[in-house]
Amino acid sequence: MTVPALAYGGILMAVMQTVVVPLLPDLPRLTGASPGAVSWTVTATLLSGAVLTPVLGRAGDMYGKRRVLLGALALMTLGSVMCALTSTIGVLIAARALQGAAAAVVPLSISILRDELPPERTGSAVALMSSTVGIGAALGLPLTALIVQYADWHVMFWVTSALGASGVALAWWAVRESPVREPGRFDVLGALGLAAGLAALLLGVSQGGSWGWTSRRVLGLFAAAVLVMSLWWVQQRRAARPLVDLRLAVRPRVALPHVTALLVGFGFYANSLVTAQLVQAPKSTGYGLGLSIVASGLCLLPSGVIMLLFSPVSARISTARGPRVTLALGAGVIVLGYVLRIADSTDLWMIILGSAVVSLGTTLAYSALPTLILRAVPAGQTASANGVNVLMRTIGQATCSAAVAAVLVHHTREAGGAPVPTLHGYLLSFAMAGTVALVACAVALTIPGSPAGRREGAGGAVVETVSEKGALEGA
Repeated sequence: MTVPALAYGGILMAVMQTVVVPLLPDLPRLTGASPGAVSWTVTATLLSGAVLTPVLGRAGDMYGKRRVLLGALALMTLGSVMCALTSTIGVLIAARALQGAAAAVVPLSISILRDELPPERTGSAVALMSSTVGIGAALGLPLTALIVQYADWHVMFWVTSALGASGVALAWWAVRESPVREPGRFDVLGALGLAAGLAALLLGVSQGGSWGWTSRRVLGLFAAAVLVMSLWWVQQRRAARPLVDLRLAVRPRVALPHVTALLVGFGFYANSLVTAQLVQAPKSTGYGLGLSIVASGLCLLPSGVIMLLFSPVSARISTARGPRVTLALGAGVIVLGYVLRIADSTDLWMIILGSAVVSLGTTLAYSALPTLILRAVPAGQTASANGVNVLMRTIGQATCSAAVAAVLVHHTREAGGAPVPTLHGYLLSFAMAGTVALVACAVALTIPGSPAGRREGAGGAVVETVSEKGALEGA
């Protein structure tokens, strides 16, 4: 039951991240807050998740991955309970920040799978775990939209609280503590520096559209991010037990998968971000379908099913051809999906097909990324290294959100008495995301293979081999 329990936790994490999205248009009325304040219910989760993922990953490597995993799930559930009990925007934002801790569930789970499963099962389990992000989002949006449409909005958070509690109980019962540890003193200064630098960076990226990209606040945040991250880099290089092993992280076999994760995160996110807006646009725009929130959420269901079905296929491709090929193939399929989105974004079946193809490519890419990390880092650093990889995806998604918003703001027109994005703006967003995915494909192909004298086992496990020449010399 270890794999289903961990996969359930990953799906819950994705549901918690997207659960507030159907509420956003109504939250100002429900809470008496401004739209700007309401947007922080999304921003707070993004910021806390980005900060806590590498920190909790490192804590898992040092103090026990199961222990930290249970703590992350418990914080997620506590945040959901707080949301269910309040209508005050300040408490909601704080609760959503607590839910951001769940972002560490996936890298911690992947590390547990490497430690606990036999090599022949690791590949498919890691692929499934990586796909839970998309599966949860595809299942969560229509579920929460149904609850919001037909019940009080607090009911939605009571439902997610019950789901979160069941996730904690299931993980407590089914997941064993990993014996793999990396002892040492936790780098508190490094964690604080990373938190400050990431908070400044992501806050500037996420709020640039509303505050103005050339405003003093945004430019000041970016300058602070550069300064803090530079000082953090120096501190990490000098620390005896750093939060992030930069000497390992800058090696091509680790750094290039991180770069590709950022690019793939950017590339796939435009699909999720734009599809719901596109199909909900009024018919008076000439391209919109005027669908309800529930119907638009159901449009994403095929994508979730595809991610569930194709995660074992991606593991087989990685076993046969290597995860680098799977990653490049996934990025290429994302490009193909955006070609379909650009070719036709007015017929519902073509929108669903193009979205599903992008999701298929995302499944291939996201299943390969942790496998590449697992084979490139020591067993004692898998949770922290995968945490950094997930962080890079988050930065890519945040950058994509800001970029798409900037494009759509500059391509709007009046329809029904309100400004709405034009079809050209949506197509331009697809073209931008597809171009970034194409770059991700190129970067993936430059990732070095395993060193000479080593081969990849199932799931990316590295197995020592003896060359034919060495064997003859030994004989």
